[in-house]
Amino acid sequence: MRIVIVEDNETLAKAIAYRLRDRGHAAEVLLDGDEADLYLAQEGADLVVLDINLPGQSGLEILKSLRNRGDGVPVILLTARAETSDRVSGLDMGADDYLVKPFEMDELEARIRALSRRKELDYGAKESIGALEFDRAARQVSVQGKVMDIPRREVAVLECLLERRGRIVPKSQLTDYVYGVGADVEASAVEPHVSRLRKRLQDLGIRIKTARGLGYLLEVQK
Repeated sequence: MRIVIVEDNETLAKAIAYRLRDRGHAAEVLLDGDEADLYLAQEGADLVVLDINLPGQSGLEILKSLRNRGDGVPVILLTARAETSDRVSGLDMGADDYLVKPFEMDELEARIRALSRRKELDYGAKESIGALEFDRAARQVSVQGKVMDIPRREVAVLECLLERRGRIVPKSQLTDYVYGVGADVEASAVEPHVSRLRKRLQDLGIRIKTARGLGYLLEVQK
């Protein structure tokens, strides 16, 4: 998963990121609330570890913005022991879980695994875009009930772009999704898969738009 850690204690944030990267996740560290809100609005995430007390916007303000945008990304709040009312407010606002500082990294990992399993269950349903239907559980792409024969890496490209539909997906992020975090490949390695998938989708009214210097965007042609 691509996990965004929003925590102004840089030592703690880097320790969490190191542990998660060691487990194969992509981990992004943000130390400021305003920066984090902008990043999440533009780039999104698969899961957010979110401290409540931050410079700029607070964690609760960031959480409120996420939910107001209709973003259902799982959120784990990090709180101090004295912040009982904030924990309650956070859960009422749509946080999925919380951890009280100080905490063990093993417990954080366990919470992430639990939310990951829940997210996988949510992904069990089929998703449609234009004339195309994607079955996440079977990892099959079909049009009018007919399954398309698409290589697995092109399916991974489509899945990543679908998850972030309406947002630009950086090439580096797409490469991590297709090949795995830490894979010894250049970001350009994903370009042939994007190109071939683009050709498959163009007759279905679905476009993979290139935002030069930024990444790719999946959209339905009007």
